[in-house]
Amino acid sequence: MTITTPDDEAASWESARAGDPTAFGAIFDLHRNRVFHQAQRMAPTIHDAEDVTAATFLEKWRRRDSVRMVDGSMIGWLLVTANYLARNLDRSRRRYRTLLEQMREPLHDIDPADEVADRLDTQSLNGQVRDALSRLPKRDQDIITLCIIQQLSTADAAAVLSIPTGTVKSRLSRAKQRLAADVLSTLNNETAHTGGAR
Repeated sequence: MTITTPDDEAASWESARAGDPTAFGAIFDLHRNRVFHQAQRMAPTIHDAEDVTAATFLEKWRRRDSVRMVDGSMIGWLLVTANYLARNLDRSRRRYRTLLEQMREPLHDIDPADEVADRLDTQSLNGQVRDALSRLPKRDQDIITLCIIQQLSTADAAAVLSIPTGTVKSRLSRAKQRLAADVLSTLNNETAHTGGAR
């Protein structure tokens, strides 16, 4: 089964909801790459992105009666769900790391310069943008995902999020400003801590 138009996708989704695994597979094939690429932007590793992608489609099936189609496509719903699952994964990881830190004996011989050097070696601008995106409020993450990363129209984003188009425009403007300010602040802080050396 091949999906080439919004009507095909809507018909395939109705068949999938009725229990047709081939139709569900066709929808998975249609959207998996975009969902995976979004999961990569939000998750720290490729394995996490794979887990988020799989969980997104599992959630689509679990919540099949509430999946929102916009212009005959569910891609917006899938992307927002991927963001939600990536945030949950990150929160779980942070709680786990905090627990491990509390259990571990403090080490007094760590050189802070080594930590700074390691961080500069491993963190690229893409990583800084991903980190800044993860620090934005949930609604800003979703607006950036839909309007900037996936280039949905403000009208389609409004339909996915069930808010007025004017609200999408104002949130998008504020979200872009916050994201840019966060990335710039991070770069300035790193430059200051390293004495301007890159």
